Amino acid sequence: MKKIKFKLLFILYFSLLPLSAYSETFDQWKINFTKYATKQGVSDETLSSIIKNLKFLPKVIEYDRFQPEFYEDTSTYIGKRANNKKVGIGVLTYKKNTYLINQVEKKFNVEKELLLSLMGIETNFGKYLGKMDILSSLATLSFDKRRSEFFTKELIIALKLIDDKKINADELYGSWAGAFGNFQFMPSTILNNAIDYNNDNQIDLKSAEDSFASAANYLSKMGWSTKDKCFSKIVLDEKIPTKYLNYSARKIKYKKKLSFYRKYIKNYSSELGDDNQLVAIITPDKEIVENSNLYSPAYLIYDNYEIILKWNRSLRFALAVCTLKDKFRNEL
Repeated sequence: MKKIKFKLLFILYFSLLPLSAYSETFDQWKINFTKYATKQGVSDETLSSIIKNLKFLPKVIEYDRFQPEFYEDTSTYIGKRANNKKVGIGVLTYKKNTYLINQVEKKFNVEKELLLSLMGIETNFGKYLGKMDILSSLATLSFDKRRSEFFTKELIIALKLIDDKKINADELYGSWAGAFGNFQFMPSTILNNAIDYNNDNQIDLKSAEDSFASAANYLSKMGWSTKDKCFSKIVLDEKIPTKYLNYSARKIKYKKKLSFYRKYIKNYSSELGDDNQLVAIITPDKEIVENSNLYSPAYLIYDNYEIILKWNRSLRFALAVCTLKDKFRNEL
C-alpha cells in the first residue's frame, strides 16, 4: 500500500537524521518550557529536578507517525487484539481478582467484561506497561509540532501531580505517548479520574485495586450504560449517500434515529435496537486501506461506542474493545 510505503520511507529518513540536529532546538525548547511551566504554577523545585533530565526521544516521533490505527485494516486490527488467547488470559486475571472486580463492577455500574477488555488491549493485563521515560516522551511530543498543544498540557499536569506528590517521578515509565499503568492513563486522566481505592494514601495505577477502580470511575463519569449496545455489524445498501458514512474518529457526524437508516441496511432487524435510538454509521477502512470498499465493513454505533472513543479516539480501538468485551460475556 502506498500509505505504508510512504510511512516506511518517512521513518527511514527520520532515523538517519543525527540527534544533534534536534538537540540545540530541544535545549531551547526546555528553556522556553521552563518559563511557561513556572507561569502555570509548577514549583521551581520540581522543574529544577525534572527539566535537566528530559531527553528528546526520536523513537517517540517514529511511533507517533506509525501507529497501528494508521495502517492496519479493521479485520487485522481486531483479530490481533480480541482473539481467544486474550480471552484466556483475561479469564485467569478475573479468577485471581474475582472479589475485587465484582465489587468494582457493582460500585461503579461498569461491567467486568469491559474492564477486562480494556486492560487486555491496553497492556495485555498488566504485562506490557511500557518502558519509555514518560516525562521525556511528553516533552518530545510537546516539542514536536503535530500535537504540541495537547502534549504540553499533559506535561504540565504531570509536573503538577509530581508537585502534589500524587505520582512519583521516579516511577513514571510507560507508553511512548505518556500513558501510565494497567489501563494506560494520561496525566489528565489521572488528575480527573484516578482514585485511591484501597485507601493506602497513594494512587498506584499498577496495582489491581486502584487501577480497576480508577478505570471504572472514569467510564462511569463519561456516561457508560450497561443497558446500551456498543456496535452492530451491518450490511449496507450502496445507495446510501456517502455523507452519512463516518470514517474518521475525530467527530462522529449524522447521528440519526435508527429508523432513518432502515432503508439503507440490508440486514435490518429488531436486534439492531429501538427505531427511535440515535445511531451513526462507520466504515473504518476508508482512510486506511488503499482501494478499500467504501461500504464494507460497516458498523452501526451507539452511545457506548462513543464513550470508548473518548478513552482512545480510534475507530478500530473501540471496535476491538467492544468485540473482546462481548467474548468475555460468554466466558465469565
